[in-house]
Amino acid sequence: MSLGKMSLCIDIVSSEPQKDAEGFVTSGDSVLATVRAYKEDRRGDSRWANMAAFSTATSLFRFRKPPGLTVETSHTIVCNGGRYKITSVEDKRERGMYIEVYAEKLEGAVKQWQA
Repeated sequence: MSLGKMSLCIDIVSSEPQKDAEGFVTSGDSVLATVRAYKEDRRGDSRWANMAAFSTATSLFRFRKPPGLTVETSHTIVCNGGRYKITSVEDKRERGMYIEVYAEKLEGAVKQWQA
C-alpha cells in the first residue's frame, strides 16, 4: 500500500475508565496512537456484497501497525468523518506491518428535552 493512498489522519482511542495521579477514576477517551490511514466506505462492489450477510461494518481502514500497540475491537477510531466502533481487526498478509480494520460508524443520539 502506497503512502499516497494513506492520506487520512486517524486516532485510535480507548474509552476505558482510567485513574488519574490522585486516584480518582476519570472517564473519557485516551488516544493510543495517531496514524495515517486509507479509508473506504461501504459500496456495492462484490467484496462488500459478500460481506453484507454477516457484517455491520460501514467502513474499512488500512494503516501501518503502530509499534507496541495491539489494536482490539474494544477500541474506537476517531477521524474528521466521525467516530467508528471497530468490529474486526486483521493482520494483512500476516507480516505484522499493515492492519485492516472493519468498523461501524457511530451515530449521535438526539436528546429530547422535556419542559
